[in-house]
Parts: sequence; C-alpha cells; structure tokens
Amino acid sequence: MEFSNRQSLFSVLLFVSILFVQHFAAVNSIGVNYGTLGNNLPPPAQVAQFLKEKTTIDKIKLFDVNPDILRAFAGTGIFVAVTVPNGEIPNLVDVRYARRWVANNIKPFYPQTKINYILVGNEVLHWGPQNLVDNLVAAMRSLHSALIRSGINGVNVTTAHALSILESSDPPSLAKFRPGWDIGDLAPTLKFLRETRSPFMVNPYPYFGYSPEQANFALFKPNRGIRDRFTKRTYTNMFDQLIDAVYVSMKKLGYGDVDVAVGETGWASAGDSFEPKCTIPNAASYNGGLVKKYNQGIGTPLLPGRKFDIYIFSLFNENLKSGATSEKNFGLFRPDFTPVYDIGIMRGTAAVPNKPTPSAPTPSTPVSTPPTPGNKKWCVAKAEATDEQLQLNIDYVCSQGMDCGPIQPNGACFDPNTKRAHASYVMNSWYQSKGRNDFDCNFSGTGAIVNSDPSHGPCSFLT
Repeated sequence: MEFSNRQSLFSVLLFVSILFVQHFAAVNSIGVNYGTLGNNLPPPAQVAQFLKEKTTIDKIKLFDVNPDILRAFAGTGIFVAVTVPNGEIPNLVDVRYARRWVANNIKPFYPQTKINYILVGNEVLHWGPQNLVDNLVAAMRSLHSALIRSGINGVNVTTAHALSILESSDPPSLAKFRPGWDIGDLAPTLKFLRETRSPFMVNPYPYFGYSPEQANFALFKPNRGIRDRFTKRTYTNMFDQLIDAVYVSMKKLGYGDVDVAVGETGWASAGDSFEPKCTIPNAASYNGGLVKKYNQGIGTPLLPGRKFDIYIFSLFNENLKSGATSEKNFGLFRPDFTPVYDIGIMRGTAAVPNKPTPSAPTPSTPVSTPPTPGNKKWCVAKAEATDEQLQLNIDYVCSQGMDCGPIQPNGACFDPNTKRAHASYVMNSWYQSKGRNDFDCNFSGTGAIVNSDPSHGPCSFLT
C-alpha cells in the first residue's frame, strides 16, 4: 500500500513537472518579431547582445529557422519562436519527415537556445493555397509527435492567423469565424491546441483598421470608448476589441478555454504620401500604449487580468522589404540600434554594442567627451543635408519629449519657416539636453557642431 501511494505521488509530480515545462515558455514579457529582410542589418550575435543587455525584451519570433540566429541566442535566456515555411506544410504530414526536420532544425540548438514555439506556417488560411490549408492541422500534429519522440517536451506547436478568419469583429459580442473555415479548419486547430496546451495565435493590426475619425481609439489615446450593447462592456482601444472578437469566436466553437497569443501587431513610422497614418508619433503612441497596457496586466473587457504573449512587429526597419515605404518602416530600431522612438523597453541609457555602422538620422555611438566648461558649442543642420533627412530629424527629436513648440506657428523660432532652420533648432535642443557630446550631434552625418551662436531675433538656441 505504501509503495502504491509513493508510486501515485511520483506520477502526480511527473505530470505536474511536464505541465511546468510545457508552460515555462509562456513567459510574461513583451516580445518582438526579428525579421531579416535588409542588407544593412547587424550580425545576430550583436542583436542578441543588445537585446539581452540594453532592453527588457526577452523573447523574439523568427519567420524562419535561421541557424545563425539560433546559435547567437544560445545561453542568452531569451526565448525564441521559430516558423516553418508555408511550403513545408505538406511534407511535415509525413511523421518520418517531421522527425528529420526536428533533428536538423531544433535538436542541434535546444535547450541551449530557449525555443518556446514552433509556428507551422504563417497566415495559412489567408494566403492559401488550399492544399496547405488542408494539411495544416495534420502537419501540426505530426510535428508535435516528432518533438515528443525526440524527447523535447517544452516546445509548443501552433500557427499564426490573420484576422481575415473573422467574419465580423464589431461589436465583439457578435463576432464569429468565417463560415467554412470555422468548422472545417479552425475547430480542428483549436482541438489540437487544447490537447497540447498551446495558444491560438493571431495577428491583430489596428493599423489596418485606422481612420482619422477613430485615431485615438486605434492609438491607445484618451477617447470616450465604444460600448458593446450586448455585453455592456466599454472598449477604449481597438486592440482589446479585436482580441475579444477572437475570444468570442473561439467560445462559440466551444474552445473558450484555449489561450490567446499575439504573433504580430505594430505600426509603421514612415510611409508614402498616401499613407498619412504612418508617422513616428502614431507608431510611438500605438506601440508605447501596447507596452504600457501589457505591463499593467489589465487584460481585455472579456478577459480581465489576462496577460497574453505579444510580439511587436518588428525589431528593425528592413530596407529590402517590397511594397510601399511603410513596409520598410515597422521597426522599433534602426540597423545601428538607435531607437526610432521610445516605447519604454530600454534598460536605462543604452549604448549600442560593438559600434555597428550607423545608417539613420539619429544620434550615433559615443566617441567623444563633452566640451570643457565655458567652451560654448551648438549643433546645426549641415548645408548638404536634404529636406527629407531634416524632417526625419525633426520627427525623431519631437517624438522623444523635447519641446518643439518654438518651431510651431507663432513660436519664437517658427521664422524662417524652413526645414533647415527648424531642424537646426531641435537638433541643438537635443544636443544640449543630452550633455553636448559630439555624437549627440551626429544625426547620421546630417549635423555639425559650430562655435557661433545661431540664435536670431526672438529665437534663442539653448546652450
């Protein structure tokens, strides 16, 4: 009888330990998508060092299974989610192929690299073709089985969905999945996720639902909110509205107990003339609001107190992405590790690792000391800097909390109303407020330090 009790206790402890391992990957931190479509991006080892030492980000998501990145993140403690290319889905239905895939792509790196998710494809239902959709769940099951047979119990298998899976989302209480996809594809997916305790991952983008009339609602800014008359819940941002629409749709299929995770969400900081929503202030407001909301752990109106795994899109601006200018400007950082804007993820005053080459209109890497007392210096725009470069400088400095009121209409430094004059004023304000280090006037080569006071008329430059 005593042996039986001990055996039962051992079984319980083993079961609990397996649950712990399976859920260990579901960390409570904001993550970021690490894309690599750029010819000026830093090496993975520098990226891993930067994220670990200079930011609070402790999980990344890849759109492939890049061995160089997986090696670089070994021993960092940063969780890594990898993605199986969509085209591999039919092959993975074969269990023997799935085991070879795990042996080649996961076992050489795990657990030294903390791989927590394997995404089988990305937005498969949205993009198709049908043979990928038809084989998706079978591939997920096969891959999960291959992991278990390889002795890997701590990696969750899932897939990320575009919100085109929803037939409607407003109000959330009436949301539901699209007919055809609901029973035929999403219900089997959710059944697998429930069995393996993996999250249902979606890519909500209020960015795509933006309208000037609902700008504050999309950007986490103060607004009156939108009330769902059926649930009596009030929504103050579009992100919550979309997440609850997904949750309601899951619940209608009988899977309200499956966790939700956010694979992608973000905002472009620059765009073409036909993309006025793509600005640094808007991107900072959305992503900054998302981080603040996440850190508060308040959940959504229908999922109060719930913290979701969230991956912001994306880590870097990627200059080789196709399409509109906005596609190249979703990054939180430029390739020289300078932030495009501040969203509260830096650890104190961050310096870039190993002095990567700067390539963007922001202050560069520290290389000099402040001027001696009494030796007054100012920072102004170089004569050869273009208006486009200067506007980027203005946008950057003004998004960092600097007082840009003097260059606004009726401001003391509005005249002359030129990009060069306005940029010189804000660039100098940045330079002076940061300690008058030479690198604070670099602005990717568009700033120059001068010894003569550029103040004029009522416009007084800081010293």
